[in-house]
Amino acid sequence: MYSKGHQGIFKHIDFLIFDLVCLQFGFLLAYFIRNSVENPYNIDEYRNMSIFLSIADIMIIVFYGSLKNVLKRGYFKELTYTVKHTVILLFCGITYLFLIKNAGQFSRMVLILTGIFYMIFTYCIRVLWKRFLRRHLHLSGSRAMLVVSEEAHIMEALENLKNHNYEHYKVSGLVITDKQMTGQIIDGIPVVADSETVFAYASKNWVDGIFLNFQPNNPELEKYDRRFQNMGIVTHIKLFSYVDLTDSVHMTENMGNYTVLTSCMNILTPRQCFLKRLIDICGSLVGCLITCILTIIIGPIIFIKSPGRIFFSQIRVGKNGKKFRIYKFRSMYPNAEKHKAELMSQNQYANGLMFKMEYDPRIIGCKLRADGTVKKGIGNFIRDFSLDEFPQFFNVLKGDMSLVGTRPPTEDEWEQYDEHHRKRLATWPGLTGIWQVSGRSGITDFEEVVRLDNRYIREWTIGSDIKIILKTVVAVFLRKGAM
Repeated sequence: MYSKGHQGIFKHIDFLIFDLVCLQFGFLLAYFIRNSVENPYNIDEYRNMSIFLSIADIMIIVFYGSLKNVLKRGYFKELTYTVKHTVILLFCGITYLFLIKNAGQFSRMVLILTGIFYMIFTYCIRVLWKRFLRRHLHLSGSRAMLVVSEEAHIMEALENLKNHNYEHYKVSGLVITDKQMTGQIIDGIPVVADSETVFAYASKNWVDGIFLNFQPNNPELEKYDRRFQNMGIVTHIKLFSYVDLTDSVHMTENMGNYTVLTSCMNILTPRQCFLKRLIDICGSLVGCLITCILTIIIGPIIFIKSPGRIFFSQIRVGKNGKKFRIYKFRSMYPNAEKHKAELMSQNQYANGLMFKMEYDPRIIGCKLRADGTVKKGIGNFIRDFSLDEFPQFFNVLKGDMSLVGTRPPTEDEWEQYDEHHRKRLATWPGLTGIWQVSGRSGITDFEEVVRLDNRYIREWTIGSDIKIILKTVVAVFLRKGAM
C-alpha cells in the first residue's frame, strides 16, 4: 500500500511545526502591539482563539494540501500558497468569532495583525528551510529505495536521485542487470544483487520502493515490473512507451528530474493517512492505559507461575520487510522459541509459514491429561482473551504497527515466504486484521490468509478499519481471541 501522505503532512512534519510556531509568534506580537505586555494566554478569549487557530492551521495543511510538493515550489508559487493559506485561516478565525457571538474583549485587529505577521514569518521560514533542505537532500531519507539499472546509466540516476531527493528515499542498494558486480561499491552504495538474484533479495529485505532505471523499449522491463508488483513492492518507472495497465493502481509522479509511472496495490491520500494515524494514536493511548492496569494485575501472576520477565519481545517483519521489535505479555515458559522446531510436526499450518497447535506444552500451566484432554493454565487464559497482545499498543503508538493491518511474521516464517506472500506486507502490520475476524481458528490454509490480507489492502477504507476494530472487540469478549 503506497501512502501519498508521505508527500504531505507526515513527510514534512518540520514545516508543520514551523507553521505553528510562526502562528503563535505572530499572535503574540499582534497582541503586544494592540494591547500591552500582559500574557494573552491568561485571558480566556485570547487563549481559546490561540488554540482554535492552531487546530485550524493543522486542518488547512491536511485537507487543503498547503505542503504538497513544498520543496519543488519556487518563490512566487510559495508566496501564492502562503497567501491562500493565510486567507483561509483568517476566514476560519472570523467564522469562529461569529459563531461564539460573545467574543468579549477580543480585538479583531489582533486577528488581522496575526494573519499579516503569520504570512510574513511562515513565508520567510519556508524559503530558508527549503534552501537548507535542498542542500542536504542527498543526506536525508527514511524509506529504503532499491535502484535497478544497467551499468552505463547508474551514475546518472544516482546523481539525479541524490540531488533531487524530494521523496525522502534513501538508496539502500543497487542492482546492476547487465553485469556481475554484486559486492562492489558505487558512489558509496553497495551493489546487492544482479539480474538473477534481485527478486530473492527484494523478497527477503527491507525495500519500500524500487526505481527501474531502464532505457526505452527494454524487453526486460515488463518482467521486472510484474514480479515486483507480485511481491506488493511499489515500483517507479521512467515514462516512455511502456504502460501496462494491470490490476495495480497506477499514477505518475516525479522522482528526481524524472517523470515516473508508479504502480502499487493501493494509494492512501494525505487525508486518509492522517485519519488512519489519528485513529491509531487515539486507540493506542487507551490501549496503553489498559496495558498498565493489566501489568499490575496479571504481571505478578505470570511471575509466580513462571519466574522470569513479565514481558516478551521478539523481532518481527513489518511493512515492506522493515524489521521491528514487538512486545507481548509472556504467556509461555522461558526459552519457548528454542523448542518451536521440536513441535513443528504438530503445526496446524502444514507449510510452516505460520504456527499454531491445539496443545502447546510451552504455554504456562498448559498440561495434557491422561485421557488426552488439555488442562489449560494462566498462559492459555492470557492468550484466549488476547491479553498477551496488549503491550503491542506501545508498538502502535511508536508507529511500528497500526491497530488494523496484517499480522507481522517472525523472521523464520519470513525466510520461507514465496514472492507472492510478500504482498501481504505492503501495508502496516496490525494488532488485528481481516483474516482474524473472519474466523482465525477455522483458517489453517496460509494461502487463504494471504488472499484475505491482499483483499484488505486493495479495498482498504477508514470504514473497513473501524468495522474490523468493532468485530475484534466483540470477538475478544466472546473468547474468540481475534487479536
